[in-house]
Amino acid sequence: MRRDFLKLCSLAGLGVATPLAPRRARAEGAGPEPYGGPYFVVFNAAGGWDTTYLMDPKGTDGINRLYREGDIQTAGALRFAPNAAQLDGAAGGLSNEEFFKRYAAELLVFNGLDYSVNNHAPCSRYMATGKLDSLAYPTFAALAAACRGPDCPLAFLTFGNYSNTGNVVPMARVPYLPTLSRIANAGCVEGNPRSPYHEDFAEARIEAALRAGSEARAAAPQLPRAARAGSVLYAAQANSRALARVAPFVAGEVPKGRLPAQAEIALASFKAGVCVSANLSIGQFDSHANNDRDQMKLIPELLAGVDYTLRRAEELGIRDKLVVVVQSEMGRTPTYNKGDGKDHWSVGSIFFLGPGIAGGRCLGGTDAGQMLRTVRPDTLELADGDGGVRVRPEHIHLALRELAGIAGHPLAERFPLEVPAGERLGALWG
Repeated sequence: MRRDFLKLCSLAGLGVATPLAPRRARAEGAGPEPYGGPYFVVFNAAGGWDTTYLMDPKGTDGINRLYREGDIQTAGALRFAPNAAQLDGAAGGLSNEEFFKRYAAELLVFNGLDYSVNNHAPCSRYMATGKLDSLAYPTFAALAAACRGPDCPLAFLTFGNYSNTGNVVPMARVPYLPTLSRIANAGCVEGNPRSPYHEDFAEARIEAALRAGSEARAAAPQLPRAARAGSVLYAAQANSRALARVAPFVAGEVPKGRLPAQAEIALASFKAGVCVSANLSIGQFDSHANNDRDQMKLIPELLAGVDYTLRRAEELGIRDKLVVVVQSEMGRTPTYNKGDGKDHWSVGSIFFLGPGIAGGRCLGGTDAGQMLRTVRPDTLELADGDGGVRVRPEHIHLALRELAGIAGHPLAERFPLEVPAGERLGALWG
């Protein structure tokens, strides 16, 4: 009867899903083929960072109170605010001086980014997706995962901030490192590799029976719902085997700090070939009161997290495949309010490093009053007067898609970015 039903549907022109044939494992029990990179990490300074205390220093009165024009530091073509003297040794963190000393040659800084609005929700969405007026667009990290590694069990990891997937890839959340260990050792009691549920010979027979059952179901005609259920079941079984590859790379101790703890989960998943991208985040940058105190605590914490991620990626042998984006959804005003804080400002900065990105460069800019300057899109040199382009998140996201090699992918084309051909940032990556 099911065969007759399918024939009638075909004659009637009705679309009926056919069962997905189970993919052959790379090796028996190994699961899907490991993803080999590149890997994408997006760091979010949630709340709005004060870029004049980082990569867009202003030494004029009224914009900051911790340094003067003559105190501004340089590293090659990059300028940055000094903050080593303000670091609290007990709180930890990494100073601007040390961070730029280590990474200036790799960093691409863009100042004078136009967020267009200054409310948290739309700004977070805009910076994450490159689209301000839609709730349907996926974040760059989610889109990259969907295009480059849709079969990865943890293709898109997120630890907070705006994380919409556009329904193109599942969103994975693994909040704690011990949780990742338990997932990787799902065949063991409480995730303890010394206490497997089954002996090896029993596990092999179970795997053989599951595989035979999947192949038998795929060979027989099925109704669409049954076919989808079988495909999901097979995918779950294969992904469970693939996640076992993570186990050797899970750190024995949870590192201190919010970002290092997130980074360990992402990097172990990258190394195991089960993840494409990760959205890392720390908050509390919304310094409406006591701006200097809060920013001097949070900026060093952010930089220390980026530094930890890069050093750990080097240890795991994936540093040369790691693309890093560091951003926030807005900046802080060039003036202080009555509570010694700074309010929302729709001009900010972003920086990048990784394969395919020429470092040691600072593009764009703001004037002495922290107002953005336009750029020539072909060369990215500062423009005089009104002759240039105001660079917005959609310009950055289109360039990121091109860097990731997904700009022409069918999924990316479902979410077009409205950037006129004459405004594309052809020279952004060098």
